[in-house]
Amino acid sequence: MAKVEIKQPIVDEISGFIADAQSLVLVDYRGLTVEQDTVLRKSLREADVHYKVYKNTLIKRAIAGTQFEQIADLLEGPTAVAVSSSDATAPARVLAKAAETMDKLEIKGGVVEGVLYDTDKLKDIAKIQSKEVLIGRLLGSMKSPISNFARVLNQIAEKNGGGAPAAEETAEAPAEA
Repeated sequence: MAKVEIKQPIVDEISGFIADAQSLVLVDYRGLTVEQDTVLRKSLREADVHYKVYKNTLIKRAIAGTQFEQIADLLEGPTAVAVSSSDATAPARVLAKAAETMDKLEIKGGVVEGVLYDTDKLKDIAKIQSKEVLIGRLLGSMKSPISNFARVLNQIAEKNGGGAPAAEETAEAPAEA
């Protein structure tokens, strides 16, 4: 059996992970302790990010012809791949946070929604909250004026004893002729 045939299942595995991925981030993990690596992998799993170490040549084969082909130049030295199909900013966010405490962890670069970013830009992307958090904030800001309006109306009703608004109570009765 040829070497290519042996390695094809691994290329297919990588292709499967990136098929519907929104983002892919490459890191150099050299120098991490086992404990640090365990903590990193756990935090990535919790964020629904697939993280694995592959040979660079196999990654290059898997990304050929995809939106992630742009990162081929970054595939030098030991490389781990973090891929997310549910949250485009999750790999960058989790890895940047980990890199703050793990000085040996080095973000090489990545592709987020089809755009290649270097290390500095990925750190900026890492500051963006998840889609769910952003939607929650948007809905909260949209709900706030309505809630405030309802409170004001409730306070007016309580002030007037729960009856009709004050303008109707002070209307004069028709004069007798």
